[in-house]
Amino acid sequence: MTDRLVADLVGVLGRRRVHSSEAHRALYRRDASNMEGTTSVVCSPETTAEVQACVQIANRHGVPFVARGSGTGLSGGAVPLDGGIVISLARMTQVLSVDEVVRRAWVQPGVLNLDLSNQVTHLGVHFAPDPSSQQTCSIGGNVANNSGGPHCLAEGVTNSHVIAVKVVLPDGTVTVLGGDDPEPVGYDLRGVFVGSEGMLGIATEVCVKLTQNYPAVRTMLLDYATVADGAATVSSIIADGMVPAAIEMMDQLCLRAVEAYIHAGLPVESAAALLVEVVGLPNDLEAQVARIVEIAEQHHVTSVRVAQDEAERALLWKGRKSAFGAIANIEPDYYLHDTVVPRSKLPEVLDRIYEIAGRHGLQVLNVFHAGDGNLHPLLVYDARVPGTKERVHAAGREIVEASVAAGGVLTGEHGIGLEKRDYMGLMFSDVDLAAQNALRCAFDPEMRSNPGKVLPRPATCADINTMPVPEGAWI
Repeated sequence: MTDRLVADLVGVLGRRRVHSSEAHRALYRRDASNMEGTTSVVCSPETTAEVQACVQIANRHGVPFVARGSGTGLSGGAVPLDGGIVISLARMTQVLSVDEVVRRAWVQPGVLNLDLSNQVTHLGVHFAPDPSSQQTCSIGGNVANNSGGPHCLAEGVTNSHVIAVKVVLPDGTVTVLGGDDPEPVGYDLRGVFVGSEGMLGIATEVCVKLTQNYPAVRTMLLDYATVADGAATVSSIIADGMVPAAIEMMDQLCLRAVEAYIHAGLPVESAAALLVEVVGLPNDLEAQVARIVEIAEQHHVTSVRVAQDEAERALLWKGRKSAFGAIANIEPDYYLHDTVVPRSKLPEVLDRIYEIAGRHGLQVLNVFHAGDGNLHPLLVYDARVPGTKERVHAAGREIVEASVAAGGVLTGEHGIGLEKRDYMGLMFSDVDLAAQNALRCAFDPEMRSNPGKVLPRPATCADINTMPVPEGAWI
């Protein structure tokens, strides 16, 4: 059957954009997570019509398919299962149109996040979501995972910046979800699709909102003798009525790794540092900076560094966004988690994370979006040491459990994917999961679009009709 499947795809895309060799399939069996799957063939369409044809061929042969962008996902969302087709969108890199008056752009899903902002910067606008991987992650991947980034505290995550999406549905039909109307009639299917991790179809064109560039920016680095003091500062800043553009935290191990990597003069002797950025009109910024420094002093800040120019600001941000690469100076491997906890619980949960890592004999770096409590603990390890992976995954589960127990959630921006699929029961009841499955099945009754991700059960859409429903529950 694989030979016939490949032949049909070649008939649509040509030989050069269909790959079934063992070497090519090995390249696409994983994303940036530490999970692997299997694929029978990889294809690279360039238009909506070609994506539609690939999906129709998958349906004709009864095989699953998974859309893949840049492969930077960390939850296994783009890992192919059961030998399905990988539909790579990496060649769909066109900015189709830009309306500078209403500040919108239609783009293909393979456009890289930072490339989009670079292409429209001459208009005084940018695409606001800015994940740490923004140099390499794609707009399609941002849509799939509802990605955030350091500046989502004030600007909002991807869902706030997507106006409409052209989608190839799992049955091979094409539709547009959302639109220009500020109050569309009917259900918000655009909102349903953003963050659906490829289970509801494939985005082939995305209409994004472009955000005006900031008139003025001030960036400061605040360091502390304890992580608790840094975390308390975050809560106090928000409680004071300010919402900075970004509030990021790095702990000591992270500071040391990053400093060895970029030599930015970071406070490596401190237990933690906050990177705080405020934006607005020039006359207002000095008052904001002064108030934040005053709050920081109330929480025993050790020193305050305010970037004096754009070069210094860029260096500080390079330090934050280079954190994941810098850990190679410590160990060759890492396991990055992504949970969210209430800001008031940051000190408590961080202490718990350090305790969990220590008990399992692991080192942990904490670098995260402190403003909205989005934690990113990095467990660093050497996979060549027998038994280490097992300890890493055991510690990872405990971190997730601790976050949920503190009133948090499973993920902030990396998605559920394969990584946390079996943890969904920590947050959701059987009725909750059945309702989510019912929504998924409304789009994909055959469960061919990125199957096996996010939802742990039922195995098929038919199973939903046989599940017992508690009295009074709605599905």
